[in-house]
Amino acid sequence: MPAGRPLAPSPTRPVAESSLAEVVRYFFRLGSIAFGGPAVHIAMMRRELVAERQWVTDEEFVDLLGVTNLIPGPNSTELAMHLGSARAGWRGLWLGGLAFIAPAIAIVLGIAWAYVEYGDTPAGEALIYGIQPFMLAIIVQAIWGLRRAAVKGVATFVTGVAVVVLAVAGADEVSLILGAGVAMVLWRGASGGPGRALLRWIRAIGTRARAASSNHAVLVTPAGYSLAELFFVFLKIGAVLYGSGYVLVAFIQSDLVDHRQWLTNGQLVDAIAVGQFTPGPVFSSATFVGYVIDGWQGAAVATAGIFLPSFFFVAVTHPLVPRLRRWPWTAPFLDGVNVAAIALMGVVTFDLARHALDDAFAISLFAAASLLLIRYSPNSAWLVLAGVVAGLLHAWAT
Repeated sequence: MPAGRPLAPSPTRPVAESSLAEVVRYFFRLGSIAFGGPAVHIAMMRRELVAERQWVTDEEFVDLLGVTNLIPGPNSTELAMHLGSARAGWRGLWLGGLAFIAPAIAIVLGIAWAYVEYGDTPAGEALIYGIQPFMLAIIVQAIWGLRRAAVKGVATFVTGVAVVVLAVAGADEVSLILGAGVAMVLWRGASGGPGRALLRWIRAIGTRARAASSNHAVLVTPAGYSLAELFFVFLKIGAVLYGSGYVLVAFIQSDLVDHRQWLTNGQLVDAIAVGQFTPGPVFSSATFVGYVIDGWQGAAVATAGIFLPSFFFVAVTHPLVPRLRRWPWTAPFLDGVNVAAIALMGVVTFDLARHALDDAFAISLFAAASLLLIRYSPNSAWLVLAGVVAGLLHAWAT
């Protein structure tokens, strides 16, 4: 990060209204077209806000991405909040985050209404079939563009390779991210007081996580449904859930299917599917679940509960990001976290490609999208539109 450059606007200098409007417009548009999950969202932000609009540098971008991996909640949504804050201060954090999740919530609400009224979800397979190859090409471009900011030498390269190997072997994301940070501190010889302080901090995080898990296991639920209880269930999930949207399945199944029996397994599968084939964060599945359980008011409290912790965590951590880069023992830790995040993006992309590129047509779309990005670098919205058209044409032809 260049010396003397603040990551966020100075609190003593008013933010231009044009910057705030720009943040809202951009994230609302992104939330309307960002199909494909967190890796795609992050790739699109990097491409448009780093390479094109230059809101932040690649180094600042990977630092913000690294910090989102250290806190619970949906990574791409929290990254949107960080970038909104970097561009337009605390109002950019709140309005940027709300603008990013609003389209997904509105779309999921409409689908949930149709689901309850007619007993099924609208078909989205054709759209996803066409969009996925284009989204994969965007992720590959982002990973390639971020490699120099994340891989700064032999130590980070070896750490990244180790993360890939362990991720493929089945290690969980949180352990890999924290472990990569600690490995970089130890590799660079950060021993003595700062090193011990860091290890104490990591142990404290582990202790709190175990305590949260224990409280979850012994939670006693009163009989019957309560709107307030629904809110606190999703507030707890938003406050402790690490990892991808797939982890959300386990939490909802435990709390609402097995423990309270407010939801069936079939409804849970449908909720996660809706979160996957609609744009924006996968956590919008909470909106669907809330509506199925208790209509509009259930959707409102479930959505508020799962997203509120993210706003809090980002508001607390955003001012610390530049300091983390300056402190002697947190700088290598952040380097480890950053390279682990990029490595995990690579693993996710490979896994998505194995499932999405399963025939000659999908592979040809991916190749065409890659060539378009390399040669012309078109706007992401055009790529999404091209994917929609390609998917519908393929469905019509078959």
